[in-house]
Amino acid sequence: MSKPYILVLYYSRQGGTLQLAQQIARGIESEGFEARLRTVPAVSATCEATSSDIPDSGAPYCSKEDLRNCAGLALGSPTRFGNMAAPLKYFIDQSSDLWLNGDLIDKPACVFTSSASLHGGQESTLLSMMLPLLHQGMVLLGVPYSQNELSTTQTGGTPYGASHLGGEEGRSLSEDEGQIAKAQGQRLAKHAIKLLAK
Repeated sequence: MSKPYILVLYYSRQGGTLQLAQQIARGIESEGFEARLRTVPAVSATCEATSSDIPDSGAPYCSKEDLRNCAGLALGSPTRFGNMAAPLKYFIDQSSDLWLNGDLIDKPACVFTSSASLHGGQESTLLSMMLPLLHQGMVLLGVPYSQNELSTTQTGGTPYGASHLGGEEGRSLSEDEGQIAKAQGQRLAKHAIKLLAK
């Protein structure tokens, strides 16, 4: 049997969601767990368009087996009109066989997002990403207010999940955003360890 891992599945266009994914992965790995970073290909408006099975750079594309066999899941997307981005939704929509088999039941999960504007729909995006995970029977984890940066952040960060305010210029994560994301990864790993021990 392969070593247990937590899947950090994200879609990112400007890099903000990727930065959060990397911090969440650092938090997971600080707890002794493998973090498996995966992304999804863009969706094309042209029906005949296909993309390579391997991206030119960055994380590999996620397979359904990556999702099926994970010990936990961190799911991230930029905001798109208060919802998750279409490429991530397209991938998740194809997981009904995992739902039918109960493959993800009781596995811990969390969500994260980024937006260009301060009120860009971060919380509704996080909530929208929770819905398919609830259908899959996953155990959702947020960010508790015991995480000090959640009360001091002037940029991103919500109790529903880590978030990033990228602005028009696509700025890097603030220190608070990075700490919240790392803490979320640590919390996810701790719960995955508890569930694996049962």
